[in-house]
Amino acid sequence: MGRQVSLSRKQKILSLLGVGVVVVWMLCLPTVLFKDPTATVVTSKEGIMLGARIADDGQWRFPEIDSVPYRFKQSILYFEDEYFYSHPGFNPISMAKATLENISDNRRRGASTLTQQVIRLSRKNQKRTYFEKVIELFQATRLEAGYSKDEILGLYASHAPFGGNVVGLQTAAWRYFGIPAEELSWGQAAALAVLPNAPALIFPGKNEEILKAKRDFLLKKLWANAIIDEQTYDLALDEALPGKPLPLPDLTPHFTEKIRRENKGEYFKSTIDFQLQQQVNTIVANHHRILSQNQINNLAVIVIDVDTRMVLAYTGNAPTTPEHQNYVDIIQSYRSTGSVLKPFLYAAMLDDGEILPDALVADTPLTVNGYSPENFDKVFNGAVPASVALARSLNVPAVRMLQHHGLERFYDKLKAIGLDGLTHPADYYGLSMILGGGESSLLEITQAYAGMASVLNFFNTSSSEYRTHEYGQCIFSESEKADLGSTVAKSKIYDAGAIYKTFEAMRQVNRPAGELNWKFFENSKPIAWKTGTSFGFKDAWAVGVTPRYAIGVWAGNADGEGRPGLSGVESAAPVLFDVLNILPGSDWFTMPYDELVEAEVCGKSGQLAGPFCEGTKMEWIPNEGVKTAVCPYHQQVFVDATESYRVNNSCYPLAQMKAKQWFTLPPAMEYYYAPLHPEYEALPPFKPGCASENEELMEFIFPKKNEAIVLPKNFDEEINAVVLRLAHRDKETKIFWYLDDAFIGATETFHELSIKPKPGEHMLTAVDQNGNEIHQKIEIALSSEN
Repeated sequence: MGRQVSLSRKQKILSLLGVGVVVVWMLCLPTVLFKDPTATVVTSKEGIMLGARIADDGQWRFPEIDSVPYRFKQSILYFEDEYFYSHPGFNPISMAKATLENISDNRRRGASTLTQQVIRLSRKNQKRTYFEKVIELFQATRLEAGYSKDEILGLYASHAPFGGNVVGLQTAAWRYFGIPAEELSWGQAAALAVLPNAPALIFPGKNEEILKAKRDFLLKKLWANAIIDEQTYDLALDEALPGKPLPLPDLTPHFTEKIRRENKGEYFKSTIDFQLQQQVNTIVANHHRILSQNQINNLAVIVIDVDTRMVLAYTGNAPTTPEHQNYVDIIQSYRSTGSVLKPFLYAAMLDDGEILPDALVADTPLTVNGYSPENFDKVFNGAVPASVALARSLNVPAVRMLQHHGLERFYDKLKAIGLDGLTHPADYYGLSMILGGGESSLLEITQAYAGMASVLNFFNTSSSEYRTHEYGQCIFSESEKADLGSTVAKSKIYDAGAIYKTFEAMRQVNRPAGELNWKFFENSKPIAWKTGTSFGFKDAWAVGVTPRYAIGVWAGNADGEGRPGLSGVESAAPVLFDVLNILPGSDWFTMPYDELVEAEVCGKSGQLAGPFCEGTKMEWIPNEGVKTAVCPYHQQVFVDATESYRVNNSCYPLAQMKAKQWFTLPPAMEYYYAPLHPEYEALPPFKPGCASENEELMEFIFPKKNEAIVLPKNFDEEINAVVLRLAHRDKETKIFWYLDDAFIGATETFHELSIKPKPGEHMLTAVDQNGNEIHQKIEIALSSEN
């Protein structure tokens, strides 16, 4: 009886031990075998490597591969573990042979399977002891129970050492042969298969005979087992051995670095088009050679697919030197925008019904709170169609339009389309925001242009609908898809009609010197584009959009140094058109008829035709455009029989008066407009004795209303004079000038008068020979500079 109890107790103990062993076996394998940091690897959308960044521990260890290429798979199996697919994690026959040899020869011989080698690698190659061998056996069998054979082989290929700081098959293929593992030849695959067994053999100029002998032995074995034929065997014997590690591809260094920061240690399949990226890099390199002759050292280009928002090309900087900040990613950098925001203002005013596409806007001297914008060529045009002002990038009309539209409203729209570089309140930038007073990045600007094009495309291909998230969406990963939101009936920012008319205006921009005959080819590759140049010639922009692509270009110096001759037209636009020329062509945008209405428009003023307009035309305008005012510049006037004077019934017989329609501008606009337009006919003067009936006959050009005049001193510490200027409809009239009721001079024909007023507030008065007068308060201040 006692013996039975004792036996039962032993059975329980053995059972418990057995259960304990099973539990230990079940739990012996870590959840994650390898916790080593991995390199960041970036490929094109085709899977071609663009670049890589080394792992944090200084090892070139690529992320784990999903499958092992056939040639390496066969090579490693016949070199290391022929029975890999049939053993349970260890090979008892090989282990028995190794044990006998170790005892009889008093030397150590390994018999580890690939599975055991995976365990040893995961345990950082612990010192080889019998106890360590037991742990390997436990974990190897557990690994076999939890992983498939192909998964185990993948772990080995991903973590095996290949000499130096090269870890893993994919890394070795690139470092030693400059190709992906899938493209390894039999000779290359065999050479790499023998390396993990003796990684120290990789040493340029040494050990080549040993390495060759091992590789050739393996190749012969593959031939003997009919894995390769005799011809393949002979050719493989002549293949070069791996030598000094090769540099990895670095086609997109700034893009690769961006991915490293955001997706560290990952294998990242991007949206970059490999061939396009190569071509863009070549274009940038060629233009950089030209620009660098003027000490313009940095250049960046981005290309975005309009409909998918995928970034197809990303050249973050020119191939310049560290001295010239070649490491700066210009595409992500915030820079002064120059004039590239003007299309957004034009579209906003069209969308809100504040202006028609070709409506005349004033281009005369302007001062607002001490701010006096100037056009790039320092010339005023008097009046210019809004579309032409946009195409020619005129600054003064743009500031006037922003003043009319409202700074805060425009600022809100810019934030809504993703311009996050505007980090201060609207008042901080003021009206200069439209001329480059604010900052944005090439990425943000190009995304915004792509968003506008996408709005128009979707509207025309859907049931005249919009999407809620068109702006600020850009995709870098091939596996992602832009979230453009849900469909709605009305756009919250710009409707399709406003965008279409904006693009029509941008399509007319004069192309660079090398594109003088561009109109002959505009049907093949039409593009809406805009240039920009920041104050001080520090930033040159060119951004363009077609129905398929948005292209952004920036040129300048990353350190902010300005250069004479640096401009959007001269420095950035030629790059834009070279990139456009390598892209597939596309048709022009389809007209969005549901957001346009046909209206009668005055041919000269571009505004809705009034009762006295001549030369009207029917034109498609944005729907909100019907709210704009009719043309104020055409009026009916009455002249005498000779048509030399204007008259009215107070001074001339009614029966002899002639009624005529006349296009006339306000005096200041006329002052600048008339010399540039020989066809312009100024109104004839009133016949002596006829009343002018409160007509605006004259206007101060300088100083403008609310303008403070600062008088600088010359080298002799004398105060310089200020030149007053006035426009009058009757060029032959005489003007009498008064300052604080004191007569200061008279002018004829050209009404300009030089004076040296005292500092302070004054009342300026001008009176013509017929007694018509105007008044304006002016403020005079002395310059604080010595």
